[in-house]
Amino acid sequence: MSEMAEQLKALYGYGENKQITDGEYDQSLAVRCVNGTFVGRKTDNIIAYKGIPFVGRQPVGELRWKAPVEFAADDGVYEAYYNGKSACQNKFYGEEDELYYQGEDCLYLDVWKADESTGEKKPVLVWVHGGAFEAGGTASPLFECHNIVKENPEIIVVSIAYRLGVFGFFHLSHLPGGEEYPDAQNLGLMDQMMALKWVHENIAAFGGDPDKVTIGGESAGAGSVTLLPLIEGSHTYFKRVLPESGFPVFTRSCEQAIECTDELMAELGCHSLSDLQTIDAETLVEASRSISLRMSPERDGNYLPLDPYDAYAKGAVKDIVFLMGCMKNEFDYFPLIMGEEVFNSWSSDLMKKKLGQLTEEERDLVMSFCQDVKGDPCEETCRLFEQMWFNAPLIRLSENQTMAGGRAYTYFFTAEPGHGEELVAVFDHQELNGEEGRVYDETFAKTMRKMWVQFIKTGNPSVSADISPDGKAKEWPLYDPENKQVMVFDEFDIHPEKEADRKIVDWDRTYFLTKYYWL
Repeated sequence: MSEMAEQLKALYGYGENKQITDGEYDQSLAVRCVNGTFVGRKTDNIIAYKGIPFVGRQPVGELRWKAPVEFAADDGVYEAYYNGKSACQNKFYGEEDELYYQGEDCLYLDVWKADESTGEKKPVLVWVHGGAFEAGGTASPLFECHNIVKENPEIIVVSIAYRLGVFGFFHLSHLPGGEEYPDAQNLGLMDQMMALKWVHENIAAFGGDPDKVTIGGESAGAGSVTLLPLIEGSHTYFKRVLPESGFPVFTRSCEQAIECTDELMAELGCHSLSDLQTIDAETLVEASRSISLRMSPERDGNYLPLDPYDAYAKGAVKDIVFLMGCMKNEFDYFPLIMGEEVFNSWSSDLMKKKLGQLTEEERDLVMSFCQDVKGDPCEETCRLFEQMWFNAPLIRLSENQTMAGGRAYTYFFTAEPGHGEELVAVFDHQELNGEEGRVYDETFAKTMRKMWVQFIKTGNPSVSADISPDGKAKEWPLYDPENKQVMVFDEFDIHPEKEADRKIVDWDRTYFLTKYYWL
């Protein structure tokens, strides 16, 4: 293990939670839940409860590719000191990967709360991590929520895990024996729903208000939280949604899912579910590299609608309020993390696929857009793909939601370009950027967090001068199809601006691409 990973391991305290049978524990740090009493750890008056299972049985053995098993009553007392195992995944984050102790038994959540008695139930943020639906986890130091809760003790934060990649989003029902696995294509979302059910039934014991829950996430986590409101019965569990750089575009069709499954089956030499069940997790994950960035929730017409945007436009989510946005130059991140050669090959293949879906008129519009981009071919690709994946989907979802009678607060983050660059500010972890990384102005970062917290508390992210860290009121207008105002997060000038002035989306040449989704 590298020196950096050793330091992070020591800092965030990884280990294995055990049952406490001798009665020796601090009862002031214990919380009685439906499925057990969990004992946390307190630091600087913040109590963290880590590695709490939110299912009755972990999805291993005969439960691989099965829907999550609901948590059951348990009178036991358990440590909640350490993160649970992360979902099985390929290496993705460099040195930080060494912190991801993996296993199919991965369905756990973490809770942070201030150690104080206010007499009032606190609003709750439930965070869903990103990672392209095939990487990441609650173990990431970025999602250690001590700092944000210490600064804002009036909220409780929960971070949840879910199955990833070939274990969470793998179509199986068309295979021999696959009729026993009707849910495999959307298990990751089902896991998230089970975690939300656990929060709904247990968060009051931590001092949280089950009727004031906001679900938030970034990238694949944001894509997830824009899909969860479309699942039957989900509105019981949350009233607000906070997606950062992720939208319903991050989905695939049944046909695309089956194509991925068949490719992987051929690579593994498997012909049926019984063959597939004999393959160990490590081999499955390694083989799934061949279909990387092609696994995501499936628009199956059952668990998810065939057209999520249409469902929004018809008012399926009009009772939920949104705070959502994206970054300037989102796609610059991908050549950096993939390497330019791999990125160029991947993006070229995807471009051919996308262009093949378009009409001749639509292809001409796309090529016209690309020709106007200054720079090398990689620059053209990045600007087009961020229109397809981020900018246009953000504006379309804002339009669909508000035209259906719902509410949306929309933002565009320009302080630092690139996918996920806002997260160190949101979770107050600028130290993770390292000596050469970007450090935001502290007042700016704190103001952004205050606006997020106001949304979690009230459903409106506006801040008055008396609570704004920079002493200036910030009135965040609702998005509306006529004025199309968004809040622009320039580092030294947070202000509302018309989308037409910022030109977030090319209405004539890229907006229509949202109908083609991700792949």
